[in-house]
Amino acid sequence: MNKPDATYRLLNPGVIAVIRADSSEQLLDVARALLAGGVSAMEVTMTTPNALEAVRAVLDALGDAVLMGVGTVLDTETCRAALLAGAQFVVTPVTKPDIITVCNRYSVPIICGAYTPTEALTAHESGADFVKIFPAETLGAAYMKALLAPLPQLRLIPTGGVDVGNAGDFIRAGCVAVAAGGSLVSKSALQSNDFAAITETAKQFVANVRAARSR
Repeated sequence: MNKPDATYRLLNPGVIAVIRADSSEQLLDVARALLAGGVSAMEVTMTTPNALEAVRAVLDALGDAVLMGVGTVLDTETCRAALLAGAQFVVTPVTKPDIITVCNRYSVPIICGAYTPTEALTAHESGADFVKIFPAETLGAAYMKALLAPLPQLRLIPTGGVDVGNAGDFIRAGCVAVAAGGSLVSKSALQSNDFAAITETAKQFVANVRAARSR
Protein backbone atom coordinates (compact mmCIF):
# COMPACT_ATOMS: atom_id res chain seq x y z
CA MET A 1 0.00 0.00 0.00
CA ASN A 2 1.43 3.39 -0.96
CA LYS A 3 1.56 6.39 1.36
CA PRO A 4 -1.37 8.35 -0.14
CA ASP A 5 -3.62 5.30 0.19
CA ALA A 6 -2.49 4.67 3.77
CA THR A 7 -3.03 8.33 4.65
CA TYR A 8 -6.54 8.20 3.19
CA ARG A 9 -7.32 5.12 5.27
CA LEU A 10 -6.15 6.88 8.45
CA LEU A 11 -8.56 9.73 7.77
CA ASN A 12 -11.52 7.64 6.64
CA PRO A 13 -13.57 6.98 8.64
CA GLY A 14 -11.25 8.87 10.98
CA VAL A 15 -11.15 6.38 13.87
CA ILE A 16 -7.89 4.63 14.73
CA ALA A 17 -8.03 1.72 17.17
CA VAL A 18 -5.15 1.50 19.64
CA ILE A 19 -4.79 -2.10 20.77
CA ARG A 20 -2.93 -2.80 24.00
CA ALA A 21 -3.45 -6.49 24.61
CA ASP A 22 -1.82 -8.76 27.15
CA SER A 23 -1.57 -11.41 24.46
CA SER A 24 -1.15 -11.28 20.71
CA GLU A 25 -3.31 -14.39 20.31
CA GLN A 26 -6.54 -12.37 20.39
CA LEU A 27 -5.40 -9.76 17.93
CA LEU A 28 -6.86 -11.36 14.81
CA ASP A 29 -10.28 -11.72 16.44
CA VAL A 30 -10.10 -8.11 17.65
CA ALA A 31 -9.15 -6.94 14.15
CA ARG A 32 -12.12 -8.80 12.64
CA ALA A 33 -14.44 -7.28 15.26
CA LEU A 34 -13.19 -3.75 14.60
CA LEU A 35 -13.47 -4.25 10.86
CA ALA A 36 -17.07 -5.42 11.25
CA GLY A 37 -17.74 -2.14 13.07
CA GLY A 38 -16.23 -0.03 10.30
CA VAL A 39 -12.80 0.64 11.83
CA SER A 40 -10.00 -0.53 9.54
CA ALA A 41 -6.99 1.44 10.88
CA MET A 42 -5.42 -0.32 13.84
CA GLU A 43 -2.34 0.46 15.91
CA VAL A 44 -0.74 -2.40 17.83
CA THR A 45 1.44 -1.06 20.62
CA MET A 46 4.92 -2.46 21.10
CA THR A 47 3.91 -3.25 24.69
CA THR A 48 1.82 -6.13 23.28
CA PRO A 49 3.79 -9.42 23.48
CA ASN A 50 5.08 -10.49 20.05
CA ALA A 51 3.55 -7.34 18.56
CA LEU A 52 5.36 -7.54 15.22
CA GLU A 53 4.49 -11.19 14.68
CA ALA A 54 0.88 -10.32 15.43
CA VAL A 55 0.91 -7.54 12.85
CA ARG A 56 2.18 -9.99 10.23
CA ALA A 57 -0.50 -12.52 11.15
CA VAL A 58 -3.33 -10.00 10.82
CA LEU A 59 -2.05 -8.74 7.47
CA ASP A 60 -1.66 -12.30 6.20
CA ALA A 61 -5.24 -13.10 7.19
CA LEU A 62 -7.05 -9.87 6.28
CA GLY A 63 -4.82 -8.25 3.68
CA ASP A 64 -5.84 -4.83 2.38
CA ALA A 65 -9.06 -4.87 4.38
CA VAL A 66 -7.07 -3.47 7.31
CA LEU A 67 -4.40 -0.82 7.79
CA MET A 68 -1.99 -2.08 10.43
CA GLY A 69 0.35 0.23 12.30
CA VAL A 70 2.74 -0.08 15.22
CA GLY A 71 2.67 2.25 18.20
CA THR A 72 4.77 3.11 21.24
CA VAL A 73 7.79 3.26 18.94
CA LEU A 74 10.65 4.90 20.85
CA ASP A 75 13.72 4.41 18.68
CA THR A 76 14.80 3.97 15.08
CA GLU A 77 15.69 0.31 15.54
CA THR A 78 12.14 -0.53 16.59
CA CYS A 79 10.78 1.64 13.80
CA ARG A 80 12.76 -0.17 11.11
CA ALA A 81 11.83 -3.57 12.57
CA ALA A 82 8.15 -2.56 12.45
CA LEU A 83 8.42 -1.50 8.83
CA LEU A 84 10.13 -4.76 7.90
CA ALA A 85 7.29 -6.62 9.64
CA GLY A 86 4.83 -4.88 7.35
CA ALA A 87 3.63 -1.97 9.49
CA GLN A 88 1.77 0.52 7.29
CA PHE A 89 2.05 3.46 9.67
CA VAL A 90 4.08 4.27 12.79
CA VAL A 91 3.05 6.06 15.98
CA THR A 92 5.26 7.57 18.68
CA PRO A 93 4.12 8.85 22.09
CA VAL A 94 6.67 11.68 22.00
CA THR A 95 8.42 13.90 19.47
CA LYS A 96 11.29 11.90 17.92
CA PRO A 97 12.67 13.55 14.76
CA ASP A 98 14.98 10.61 13.99
CA ILE A 99 11.98 8.26 13.79
CA ILE A 100 10.19 10.73 11.53
CA THR A 101 13.23 10.65 9.23
CA VAL A 102 13.12 6.85 8.95
CA CYS A 103 9.40 6.84 8.13
CA ASN A 104 9.79 9.56 5.52
CA ARG A 105 12.71 7.68 3.98
CA TYR A 106 10.47 4.64 3.46
CA SER A 107 7.38 6.71 2.59
CA VAL A 108 5.26 5.46 5.51
CA PRO A 109 2.88 7.75 7.44
CA ILE A 110 4.16 8.82 10.85
CA ILE A 111 1.95 10.04 13.69
CA CYS A 112 4.29 11.79 16.11
CA GLY A 113 3.32 12.44 19.73
CA ALA A 114 3.29 15.91 21.25
CA TYR A 115 1.71 17.81 24.11
CA THR A 116 2.70 21.47 23.93
CA PRO A 117 2.43 23.90 20.99
CA THR A 118 6.23 23.87 20.64
CA GLU A 119 6.36 20.07 20.50
CA ALA A 120 3.49 19.96 18.02
CA LEU A 121 5.11 22.44 15.68
CA THR A 122 8.49 20.72 16.04
CA ALA A 123 6.91 17.41 15.03
CA HIS A 124 5.25 19.03 12.01
CA GLU A 125 8.38 20.88 10.89
CA SER A 126 10.42 17.68 11.31
CA GLY A 127 8.18 15.99 8.74
CA ALA A 128 5.47 14.23 10.75
CA ASP A 129 2.33 13.56 8.72
CA PHE A 130 0.11 13.90 11.77
CA VAL A 131 0.58 15.16 15.32
CA LYS A 132 -0.78 12.94 18.09
CA ILE A 133 -1.82 15.14 21.00
CA PHE A 134 -1.31 12.92 24.03
CA PRO A 135 -2.75 12.56 26.58
CA ALA A 136 -5.82 14.33 25.18
CA GLU A 137 -7.97 13.74 28.26
CA THR A 138 -6.04 16.32 30.27
CA LEU A 139 -6.45 18.95 27.55
CA GLY A 140 -9.84 18.44 25.92
CA ALA A 141 -11.34 19.59 22.65
CA ALA A 142 -11.06 23.26 23.58
CA TYR A 143 -7.27 22.93 23.67
CA MET A 144 -7.24 21.45 20.15
CA LYS A 145 -9.30 24.36 18.85
CA ALA A 146 -7.05 26.87 20.58
CA LEU A 147 -3.91 25.17 19.24
CA LEU A 148 -5.19 25.18 15.67
CA ALA A 149 -6.03 28.89 15.77
CA PRO A 150 -2.38 30.01 15.34
CA LEU A 151 -1.21 26.68 13.85
CA PRO A 152 -3.87 25.64 11.30
CA GLN A 153 -1.27 23.66 9.31
CA LEU A 154 -1.22 20.94 11.98
CA ARG A 155 -3.18 17.74 11.41
CA LEU A 156 -4.10 16.69 14.92
CA ILE A 157 -5.13 13.24 16.15
CA PRO A 158 -6.02 13.29 19.86
CA THR A 159 -5.19 10.13 21.80
CA GLY A 160 -5.68 9.15 25.42
CA GLY A 161 -9.09 9.77 26.91
CA VAL A 162 -11.00 9.79 23.62
CA ASP A 163 -14.30 7.95 23.94
CA VAL A 164 -17.65 7.58 22.19
CA GLY A 165 -19.03 10.59 24.02
CA ASN A 166 -16.31 13.11 23.15
CA ALA A 167 -15.01 11.85 19.79
CA GLY A 168 -17.32 14.19 17.93
CA ASP A 169 -16.18 17.15 20.06
CA PHE A 170 -12.58 16.63 18.95
CA ILE A 171 -13.62 16.45 15.30
CA ARG A 172 -15.70 19.63 15.59
CA ALA A 173 -12.67 21.32 17.21
CA GLY A 174 -10.70 20.70 14.01
CA CYS A 175 -8.96 17.37 14.57
CA VAL A 176 -8.61 15.25 11.42
CA ALA A 177 -9.21 11.92 13.20
CA VAL A 178 -9.31 10.39 16.66
CA ALA A 179 -7.47 7.44 18.18
CA ALA A 180 -8.98 5.34 20.96
CA GLY A 181 -7.62 2.53 23.08
CA GLY A 182 -9.42 1.11 26.09
CA SER A 183 -12.65 2.96 25.34
CA LEU A 184 -12.83 1.09 22.02
CA VAL A 185 -11.08 -2.20 22.79
CA SER A 186 -11.77 -2.58 26.49
CA LYS A 187 -9.95 -4.88 28.86
CA SER A 188 -13.24 -6.41 29.92
CA ALA A 189 -14.13 -7.27 26.33
CA LEU A 190 -10.71 -8.84 25.83
CA GLN A 191 -10.94 -10.83 29.04
CA SER A 192 -14.38 -12.20 28.16
CA ASN A 193 -13.73 -12.53 24.41
CA ASP A 194 -16.74 -10.28 23.85
CA PHE A 195 -15.89 -9.32 20.29
CA ALA A 196 -19.48 -8.33 19.55
CA ALA A 197 -19.13 -5.53 22.09
CA ILE A 198 -16.02 -4.27 20.30
CA THR A 199 -17.90 -4.26 17.00
CA GLU A 200 -20.80 -2.29 18.50
CA THR A 201 -18.48 0.29 20.08
CA ALA A 202 -16.62 0.69 16.79
CA LYS A 203 -19.92 1.38 15.03
CA GLN A 204 -20.75 4.08 17.58
CA PHE A 205 -17.34 5.74 17.16
CA VAL A 206 -17.66 5.79 13.37
CA ALA A 207 -21.20 7.16 13.52
CA ASN A 208 -20.25 9.95 15.93
CA VAL A 209 -17.24 11.02 13.87
CA ARG A 210 -19.32 10.98 10.69
CA ALA A 211 -22.04 13.07 12.35
CA ALA A 212 -19.50 15.60 13.63
CA ARG A 213 -17.97 15.98 10.19
CA SER A 214 -21.37 16.50 8.57
CA ARG A 215 -21.87 19.57 10.73
